[in-house]
Amino acid sequence: MSRIGKLPIELPSGVEVKMSNGLVNVKGPKGQLEQQMDPSLNLELKDGVITVSRPSDERDVRAKHGLTRTLINNMVVGVSEGFSKTLLIEGVGYKAEAKGKGAVFSLGFSHIIYFVPPTSVKVEIPAPTRVVVSGIDKVLVGQVAAKIRSFRPPEPYKGKGVRYENEYVRRKAGKTAK
Repeated sequence: MSRIGKLPIELPSGVEVKMSNGLVNVKGPKGQLEQQMDPSLNLELKDGVITVSRPSDERDVRAKHGLTRTLINNMVVGVSEGFSKTLLIEGVGYKAEAKGKGAVFSLGFSHIIYFVPPTSVKVEIPAPTRVVVSGIDKVLVGQVAAKIRSFRPPEPYKGKGVRYENEYVRRKAGKTAK
């Protein structure tokens, strides 16, 4: 039995879940998410607790058991609390600023980078060297943060670039270290 898959998902107050034919619809104070789940797994909602069980021990069903439970849990947490990722910008003259519905990044190139996030994701810039990406969909928040990081990944010599808040950048010695 999957250790993650057998854990029940408790619904916080204000969160409603509707399930039909593998389509899971979660509605909460921050918004609404829906996703199609694998119909080979059994989803059960009883007394504010969702349980995911599998009818057989076939290899593909076992593989999807923990995944399905985690996807539903991420939807419940997203509509109740939300997700966020923080990015830090390091380097002389490297900065970000909010402009219109998007953000403008100056990252040492000959041009600026104008980035408009998807409508369900919010990009805030509390300081010129700090970017906070937040939203209710965990996958989309991670993709937007990874896209912003890909504009200028941190380099190993001086650590300049865009990195996650708790990311460790392994430094290399320069030419002079022999």
